[in-house]
Amino acid sequence: MSSTPRNCRVGVDIGGTFTDIALDLDGTLHSTKILTDYTAPERAILKGVKAVADMAGIALSEIGILIHGTTLATNALIERRGAKTAFVTTEGFRDVLEMRTENRFEQYDLNISLPPALIARADRFVIRERIDAQGKVLLALDEASVAAVVEKVAAGGYESVAVGFIHAYANGAHEVAVRDAILKRLPGISVSISSEVSPQMREFERFNTVCANAYVKPAIKSYLDRLVVSLKEIGVGCPVFMIHSGGGIVSVESASEFPVRLVESGPAGGAIFAADIARQHGLDTVLSFDMGGTTAKICLIENQVPKTAKTFEVARTYRFRKGSGMPISIPVVEMVEIGAGGGSIASVDAMRQIRVGPHSAASEPGPACYQRGGKNPTVTDADLILGKLDPANFAGGAIPLSVEASRRAMSDDIGSVIGLDPEASAYGTCEMVDENMANAGRVHTVENGKNISDFTMITFGGAGPLHAARLCEKMGISTFLVPPGAGVGSAIGFLKAPFGYESVRSAVFNLSNFEYSEANRLLQAMKAEALGFVEGGLDAGSPVIERTLFMRYAGQGWDIPVPLADDNFDAASAETIAASFEKEYERFFGRAIEGLDIEIVSWSVKASSPLPPVERVSSIAEGNVVQPGKTRRLFEAAQGAYLEAGIHERTGLTPGDVVKGPAVIVERETSTVLTASFKAVVQRDGCLLVTRI
Repeated sequence: MSSTPRNCRVGVDIGGTFTDIALDLDGTLHSTKILTDYTAPERAILKGVKAVADMAGIALSEIGILIHGTTLATNALIERRGAKTAFVTTEGFRDVLEMRTENRFEQYDLNISLPPALIARADRFVIRERIDAQGKVLLALDEASVAAVVEKVAAGGYESVAVGFIHAYANGAHEVAVRDAILKRLPGISVSISSEVSPQMREFERFNTVCANAYVKPAIKSYLDRLVVSLKEIGVGCPVFMIHSGGGIVSVESASEFPVRLVESGPAGGAIFAADIARQHGLDTVLSFDMGGTTAKICLIENQVPKTAKTFEVARTYRFRKGSGMPISIPVVEMVEIGAGGGSIASVDAMRQIRVGPHSAASEPGPACYQRGGKNPTVTDADLILGKLDPANFAGGAIPLSVEASRRAMSDDIGSVIGLDPEASAYGTCEMVDENMANAGRVHTVENGKNISDFTMITFGGAGPLHAARLCEKMGISTFLVPPGAGVGSAIGFLKAPFGYESVRSAVFNLSNFEYSEANRLLQAMKAEALGFVEGGLDAGSPVIERTLFMRYAGQGWDIPVPLADDNFDAASAETIAASFEKEYERFFGRAIEGLDIEIVSWSVKASSPLPPVERVSSIAEGNVVQPGKTRRLFEAAQGAYLEAGIHERTGLTPGDVVKGPAVIVERETSTVLTASFKAVVQRDGCLLVTRI
């Protein structure tokens, strides 16, 4: 073990199937994948951290920082495994959670079933009070109704309380007063208020967000407390930070207070990983494709920055249809996420068609081939049958796979139902999951006004490189990159993430009567809030401040983001802001509209540590075509037949080496499948640049 202090950082990503660990020691990466432990997730982290420390030959005490992302908050919301929670709201707004927006996410389904509210009606209480959209008190807080609600909460045995009043984003004084009253009577209870969790307009989204925060807060706080203590017990005494859904890093204390911001933390790390690779290779139009054991995530990286949004949906209940989930209004890396991972279960529907997902075998019991009790056929079972996986070398040999168990599961659940042999069933399963993912990619790019064939794909995750070539064939993409460490890409992305926090608030300002001094006060308060969350994370230099206005023409229902320089407003600012808005509006919709007033509805201020410069990777000439040392049968979907594919160890390849498909390039945490229409060239940084032949 070394006694010399070194730069040692660890990224940890808990997924639905695997917990990924990446350790960066002075620029050298060591990584591993451990099956996620649902009973005590920290156990997999401890096991994985010990494993990578042993690989690196260091003591656990030498780890300088640990950055963590988790799907625990997401899983708790999807599976409804949260705290017993009460919701306190303004009188007359008790049923907002059930009324939703009154939009139908499936217009022609006569038997449509809306998702149940996270907090049942019996657990929702009302208080007489009213504040208008400008933050003025119309009806003072009724002390008698406050006292009555506090007693109901005390009698109900609730673990957590969410408080969301109408227009609290403009003035949160009544929410603060109710929180104080609850904590005075019940000092040990957890309380979340919407004016702090999500001070944004649109009560349905804001109420859902504060309810979700309260619902998962006790469990997440307990887990993070256990994690920090457990790490110290094994000798890891370094600071622990969390990555949030917007792609920045915050303290464990901040994450414990606002756990709803962790809902998309793992996928955000993957997008940061892809953006870092895009910076190194000078790519401005990138499709990030992350396929793990449970889900697949697709994100657009434009100008080497992931696209972001201020709202998203979690736990979609109707074929991942937009509008069928729970809206969460927090800053987030914008992506489409579908139930298409290695553990996604294949089945036959009422129309005798193969369907894949959204249910997953996860890590417990896992795919049938894991031989851990799983009986359902999964995508991993299909990949194994089709020759994409080596049964003796999966996860570096840590998990031996049974081809016979996969064939039996495929035959029982697919083949026997629709009269197919296991190979045909596996082919149908892979084609269905690949088409689902390709369709999600097409829709996502079209919704953003882009042509998907113009993108370069960067793929990672344990299953991403296995399916990337076939996806590119379906989507018309000609080039994709497989970075080193692709199997644990999200965990590596955590190590690339800046310390950062984004403050988002709603406050309506009309440009025809722009109150610039009031706007300056608002932005200064938001800047102070954002900087407060990143204190301690800045090693050197000044923080990067990014400001965005969310604007629309007066009378429109939705807004568009407009970037803004970090300067104070003055009397001439309204004209400058209007010009910026019209430029962005033309970019989105083709032309501006004359004669309409323009308004700002929401504001965003993001503070983050500056990204370190990256070393650009220069292009490399193609060298010799590497001949494989061994081959195995690999099913070629485009030809509908098995071909002999070369097997190459990625660690044995050097820059300039060329591998032509059909081939499989294997490594410890994943494998890259090249169909017959692709070739791979090893780049100077170890990336596989895969292009059409």
